[in-house]
Amino acid sequence: LPFVFDALASCEKIGVSFGASTYCLPEGTKRFSGLYEEITVPGFDNSIVKNIEQINVKDMDELGQKGFQNYVKLNVVQSLVFEQTYKTKENLLVCAPTGAGKTNIAMLAILNTIHEHTFKSQILKDEFKIIYLAPMKALAAEMTETFGKRLSIFGLKVRELTGDTVLSKSEIVNTQMLVLTPEKWDVITRKPGVSSLESLVRLMIIDEVHLLHDSRGAVIEAIVARCFRQIEMSQKSVRIIGLSATLPNYMDVARFLKVNPQKGLFFFDGRFRPVPLTQTFIGVPRTSSSQSINSNMDEVCFIKAHEFCRNGHQILIFVHSRNGTSKLALILKAMASDRGVLRDFVALNSTEKNQSMGKKLAHSIRNKLLYDLVQYGFGIHHAGLARHDRNIIEKLFTKGYIKVLVCTATLAWGVNLPAHAVIIKGTDVFDSQRGTMCDLGVLDVQQIFGRAGRPQYEETGHGVIITWKDKMAKYIEMLTRQAPIESQFQSRLYDNLNAEIALGTVSSIGEAVEWLSYTYFFIRANKNPLAYGITYAQLRDDPNLSRFLSKLVMDAAEKLDMNQMIRYDSLNGFVSSTDLGRIASNFYIKFETIEMLNTSCGPCRFTSVVTDETILLLIANASEFSQMKVRNGF
Repeated sequence: LPFVFDALASCEKIGVSFGASTYCLPEGTKRFSGLYEEITVPGFDNSIVKNIEQINVKDMDELGQKGFQNYVKLNVVQSLVFEQTYKTKENLLVCAPTGAGKTNIAMLAILNTIHEHTFKSQILKDEFKIIYLAPMKALAAEMTETFGKRLSIFGLKVRELTGDTVLSKSEIVNTQMLVLTPEKWDVITRKPGVSSLESLVRLMIIDEVHLLHDSRGAVIEAIVARCFRQIEMSQKSVRIIGLSATLPNYMDVARFLKVNPQKGLFFFDGRFRPVPLTQTFIGVPRTSSSQSINSNMDEVCFIKAHEFCRNGHQILIFVHSRNGTSKLALILKAMASDRGVLRDFVALNSTEKNQSMGKKLAHSIRNKLLYDLVQYGFGIHHAGLARHDRNIIEKLFTKGYIKVLVCTATLAWGVNLPAHAVIIKGTDVFDSQRGTMCDLGVLDVQQIFGRAGRPQYEETGHGVIITWKDKMAKYIEMLTRQAPIESQFQSRLYDNLNAEIALGTVSSIGEAVEWLSYTYFFIRANKNPLAYGITYAQLRDDPNLSRFLSKLVMDAAEKLDMNQMIRYDSLNGFVSSTDLGRIASNFYIKFETIEMLNTSCGPCRFTSVVTDETILLLIANASEFSQMKVRNGF
């Protein structure tokens, strides 16, 4: 394939056995076993990048120069995708490492859409809409600001539409580009009255499309399937561009987005990072005592931090709570003091001028704990700190006065503070959606590792993840592309089928099966049937999966019918929506909640008197509120 740069597929590999699995990792991979298990995967040589010609902005047409007015050149990745992104209408899938400049690739596609809707130097603002789907509200706000500034020169409006913002109908009409979370766009497109908005969409950019494997990935599948069916029904073209981190089964994702592999599939491996990244995976064994577990992790974290600092490097250490930042910084400082190596952590810039400048800045810190830590080359950073102190810490780290900065993941998503190395201490994080502890997601890990390496100063970067030994294999699979991305669509089949029936795009079992064929689930079920409960014998007898999909849809229809969300004529295979089903679809109420309400207060289940307490109890039992915790004092 012309635009696939996948060294991992062709490089010499070695087999590394871990537990019951064996992983094929690049040659040069090292393994250490002792107090903890450690596997270090070397970064790829990026000399290939030096031979690729970069596009000068001055060589672009007038529209391109306007859109990139503060740039001299496109980087290597942007230069390679330029022709297909800027000069064609091809659907694209661009897989590239964090920091490869995917935002500018989106900008090239946006400029192409503007060019398509320009007549006699006038942009026809009322004839198109651009949809940008960002996985997080914070990222949506950042993209709104970024594109808002860059497109203002064309007189175009960019607005954010997430759960935190509300736009009137007239504001949406007067906006050319909407930045939304996938869930918000799903809610909007479920309603029949928005066909006029949908009919104007000419470009849809899906950022972080590799989230298909996440529990939220089902939303992306529903959106894409709905979009392609609308395209076929309306005969209006919508260009779809998927932006992603490097993922293993990019061919499957390309097929899902209807990308021509010869023209629109771009895959850039780790060689295209601004600096090559060495990755270290550390597994700490669990013990019966939680105190010794934490001390083991602290010990490993100190060993790694000291190793980097002794060699003159700055590091970022990521923890998962605000309290954890100061706690770990104090522990590391105490360990360094007890072992007589505190001098290895003091300021990197030892010139007299820099020292006095650093001391002057440090003296203006208002937080006493922070001030004390800074004297020994340590710092902390999180959203709970006063902005004044955060700004000073950022300056001190940039100037090299702080060697070790312990921070939360907000730093990886917001402020750009690259360091030679990043360490993720622990992978247990609290998920407010589920109301419980879960594993740190691959998106966060990739974003954090994206901070490793300083292109202007160093030629390499290093990312270290410290997790439990039994979780180590999972992160090796994720970050070295060992395991394919699977679909999560089955977990939300009831909700999505109900939405399509309520919208009127599915009115029979046959249409529902056809709708499923547009999903990523359909592609992966054919490729890896065992993961979706299909035996090879079933696949042999039913190679197109038509019987399997029909049964899946019929079972879902029966369940929806039992809960009065649809009416299902099993004899003729017809389905139609009910008021309850439409309410659930329009207001994004989950099937589990409707089922709970039917079970709790269906016909004859209410007592003669319904109290406020009864109503409150029902609402509290809704799955939408499952993440809410009752705290003392409230």
